[in-house]
Amino acid sequence: MERKVVSLQGKELRTIELSDSVFGLPINEDVIYYAINNELANKRVGTASTKGRGEVHGSNRRPYAQKGTGRARQGDFKSPIYVGGGIVFGPKPRDFSYVLPKKVKRLALKTILSLRAQDGTMTVVEDFTVESGKTRDFVKKIEALASNKESQRTVVILKGDDEAVKRAGRNLPWLSFLSYNRLRAHDLFYGRKLLVLESAAKSLNDFYADK
Repeated sequence: MERKVVSLQGKELRTIELSDSVFGLPINEDVIYYAINNELANKRVGTASTKGRGEVHGSNRRPYAQKGTGRARQGDFKSPIYVGGGIVFGPKPRDFSYVLPKKVKRLALKTILSLRAQDGTMTVVEDFTVESGKTRDFVKKIEALASNKESQRTVVILKGDDEAVKRAGRNLPWLSFLSYNRLRAHDLFYGRKLLVLESAAKSLNDFYADK
């Protein structure tokens, strides 16, 4: 598949060959769901905790006599039916993370890249950097390609860890950066626009192509 490489001003410069095994796959909604669900589960801290009736502080005496009152029998004030009593089946600290098979994760990322290539939200951009590392200079560079609105979230895929670019864009709430070899399914899927640097697109061809 051929895609046009555009300048920062949005003008077409040349074409680049993208691998069909990475950007031309049929859309598999199941693996996308599995990958996103796995990422969200792995981010959960799992620190929610409640106390049962054996853990709360309180007296062990009965609230009233067991017999002679005509009322139902009661154990103690730590019973779940009393305010301040224990919680029934409440959450305890746990680990929500689990391992997703590598082939499923890999297929999900390629499927989302294919989806972005097919629905027209992906743009291959010439390589650039921000020497000053300033947010103002970065916004000027990409203003023709990306909107500075939270509702138009933009994802930029870099070839490597370009610290100058990341430093310039880290204050922008509508922007996120990914390296070609450390993609996140959630960001790729929910980003409204995907800007792929030309060198990163070539690296994606090699890194995710079927061996």
